[in-house]
Amino acid sequence: MGACLSYPDRKPSTMKLYYSPGACSLSPHIVLHEAGLAYEPVLASTKTHKLQDGTDYYGINPLGYVPFLVLDDGDTLHEGPAIVQYLADLVPEKKLAPANGTMARYHLQEWLNFIGTELHKGFGPLFNPATPDDYKPVVRQRVLDRLKWVDGELNGRDYLMGEQFTVADAYLFTVTGWAQFVGVDISELTNLLAYRERVLARPAVQAAMKAEGLLK
Repeated sequence: MGACLSYPDRKPSTMKLYYSPGACSLSPHIVLHEAGLAYEPVLASTKTHKLQDGTDYYGINPLGYVPFLVLDDGDTLHEGPAIVQYLADLVPEKKLAPANGTMARYHLQEWLNFIGTELHKGFGPLFNPATPDDYKPVVRQRVLDRLKWVDGELNGRDYLMGEQFTVADAYLFTVTGWAQFVGVDISELTNLLAYRERVLARPAVQAAMKAEGLLK
């Protein structure tokens, strides 16, 4: 039997993406632009947990964090790796994710899980004001060790999955962008730095960053 190449039953006419500038929600924001899908961006502060009109964000998303995707039928998705795969599957012709049921899809999910657990969560204590200062060097080194491994994996590759840009690249680009703000020095990771320049040069990436006020 062949692999199951299924995709979502329907394409929503529009979606709402709740985001905070530069947070992990930049990843699905990039994917929405790459996919060319209609969406409404909604700024949700991760500090005040309020929308621009004063609405309590917890009343919309009880978890209080971003990203949060709301579909036109009221269905929702909370987690970034799930959101970006859903978006990719809406536009399979864009090849933002390998087809479901293929070994390549499992490798994509492998990357998304690694970025989420080893990098995204790894950076977390460095943003937490409650983290003791004497513990932060340990956290920085742990994150840097993981990034050194990624740097090696990028040797000879344009993107994480090879020549094709995928949703995993949107996530990695987003998370590695935090290094500069928390004292993780990636200046010697030449493959990673070149990779970040390639991703940044993509029009969809620049469009998403401009929409969040991260680029002029």
